[in-house]
Amino acid sequence: MNFTRFGRPAVIAVVAALALSSCASNESAAPASDSALTGTLTGAGSSAQGSAQEAWIAAFQTANPDVTVNYDPSGSGAGRETFIGGGSDFAGSDSYLKDEELAGTFTACAPGATAVDLPVYISPIAVIFNVEGVKDLNLDSDTLAKIFKGEITTWNDPAIAALNPKAKLPAAAITPVHRSDDSGTTKNFTDYLFQTAPDVWTDAPADPFPLQTGEGAKGTSGVVDAVTNGVGTIGYADASKAGKLGVAKIKVGDEFVGYTADAAAAVVNDSPLVEGREANDIAIKIDRLTTDPTHYPLVLVSYAIVCTEYADAAKGELVKAYVSYMAGEDGQKVAASAGGAAPLSTELADKVAAVLETVK
Repeated sequence: MNFTRFGRPAVIAVVAALALSSCASNESAAPASDSALTGTLTGAGSSAQGSAQEAWIAAFQTANPDVTVNYDPSGSGAGRETFIGGGSDFAGSDSYLKDEELAGTFTACAPGATAVDLPVYISPIAVIFNVEGVKDLNLDSDTLAKIFKGEITTWNDPAIAALNPKAKLPAAAITPVHRSDDSGTTKNFTDYLFQTAPDVWTDAPADPFPLQTGEGAKGTSGVVDAVTNGVGTIGYADASKAGKLGVAKIKVGDEFVGYTADAAAAVVNDSPLVEGREANDIAIKIDRLTTDPTHYPLVLVSYAIVCTEYADAAKGELVKAYVSYMAGEDGQKVAASAGGAAPLSTELADKVAAVLETVK
């Protein structure tokens, strides 16, 4: 992980915070059963985090029986809006806060405080498909972009056939399925197309899908259902939800690569931080242009977005404890088991722990 954004004072602060938080982070990774924590915590946002959140909540509430955690997988855009407006205590988002969002105010935060992006969940984005007679599918980014732009409309198109010489591709119509709601998964998917197929995909990455092509479906589950129940369908979704659907391999360098948790973690670990952010904001700029076939560049980093200081100090302690558990060793194991997530690297997990130690 490239931490070149940090100056020397910030590095010293981070190291100091890590030293102070080492015991606390170990405890938060596996909260004590005699916890004195009490209260209700509300989060909203990323549906990609859905399975992990269910497992995190069950484990955290078992360890902290006087705490209730509610999470609404309403989508990343809706989750950020809810948090900004004070309707939740934290947001789950598959895309980091926009500059214009950071420039505004956050109702739950103390006066003068802001919000920060903390990675808690790393997952590949799967290109899922349902095409009769086709089990394996290779796609390069230009072809994938043309499919979702509506420029390639049949499965036996020469461009697809050239990438899949052994496949029996039907002369069936392609129905591309995209998210109809504001989605960080969409932003990551379109960012991948924008960077790797710039001559085809000219729309800048954004939470709303930019085109009127194909079919829209709400949430990760909506896309998976539409692809599953459709004919000749293709879509994109958090890999944990791919189920028994076909999953395409994407071209990385000179090879076609399927997703794995290790390949997703590798590309994140080798990607730089977003420039121009506060030192305690851990927004990551994914290296989509890698040619290393051990990396899977169609990946999302999902964040917990929290206040640096809460207007309600007790609420801040709850957020701090819960997000520390999510990003800690035990929480990452739970997310891997429940959602197929790639665990945060030790370096990244330590950085998240250091920032959380400063949350009030």
